[in-house]
Amino acid sequence: MDAPYISLVCTVRDEADNIAELIESMLAQSLSPDEIVINDCQSRDATPQIIAGYIAAGAPIRLVQGGHNIPSGRNNAIRHARGAIIACTDAGLRLDPHWLERITAPIREGAADVVGGFFRPAPRSLFELALGATNYREAEEIDPARFVPFGKSCAFRREAWERAGGYPEWADHCEDVLFALALKRLGFRFAFAPDALVFFRPRSSLAAFARQYYFYARGDGVAGLWTLRHAIRYATYGAAATLLMASRRHPWALAVIATGAAAYVRAPLWRLHRRAPALDAASALRAALLIPLIRLVGDVAKMIGYPAGVVQRLRSTSLRREVARYWKDAPLQQHDLPNERHASA
Repeated sequence: MDAPYISLVCTVRDEADNIAELIESMLAQSLSPDEIVINDCQSRDATPQIIAGYIAAGAPIRLVQGGHNIPSGRNNAIRHARGAIIACTDAGLRLDPHWLERITAPIREGAADVVGGFFRPAPRSLFELALGATNYREAEEIDPARFVPFGKSCAFRREAWERAGGYPEWADHCEDVLFALALKRLGFRFAFAPDALVFFRPRSSLAAFARQYYFYARGDGVAGLWTLRHAIRYATYGAAATLLMASRRHPWALAVIATGAAAYVRAPLWRLHRRAPALDAASALRAALLIPLIRLVGDVAKMIGYPAGVVQRLRSTSLRREVARYWKDAPLQQHDLPNERHASA
């Protein structure tokens, strides 16, 4: 039987500072894609020219243009792709040399229709190391039964994309989670490939990180995702504030807060030690002290972003209609939802 035709796709916008690294990693795969389709989504920098340079040098890349956001750009790339198997990634990443081989293996072997790969932080500073340890889990911490593919590391049969109607273009964020849930709803077989890795650089500052998590949470609010999880976050911080006020009369309240805080940073501290065991004592201490700050900033960004997304949905008739239509077709409960975005803890 002939090997299936594999298309590797991604959508980009204003990625001139990193697109070359992504393309080089695409071209260095142990299993070469039959084609690479890159969609440019209204770049204002030299991104299209850099891609065109690789095409002129003979790389098996097709550059297409279209879309107004990430899901519409992905859909446009897939519409132009010819493969029976579609592998998706994003800009700002570097693919492990065996990524394509490993992420398509369950599909090529007939064991799955959809495969989720994994991702690993590639920090370049102490702050980025602490951020990676705080927000990005190890593969062994993931429950494969609940993990769903993210757009930066996934593969699926073309027919799955067609039956799901593509990525939901009304969702500026979390579109990959919604797409994966639609595929689950349709009964497609999923597999988790933790060794199909992409490497990414965490945000380099607290401000950039807060902005990222604000938009993630706003996307959750628009789509109605993780309502219970967000409610628990508000309740947890409300309880902590109540205990803090009560500590003037009841010193034991501080012990309760300290115990909860210790539990909240235990896993990130474990990851930090695992990923950087050779850190000197001073650097390890600084990184450890950054972890609760990163937790706090991320949670505050989420608590601001989520209601902003809800308001955005309520103010838009078209958004309300699209979200209602999506969940009408999605008989999923809160406990059926996957781990939160980017496998953050």
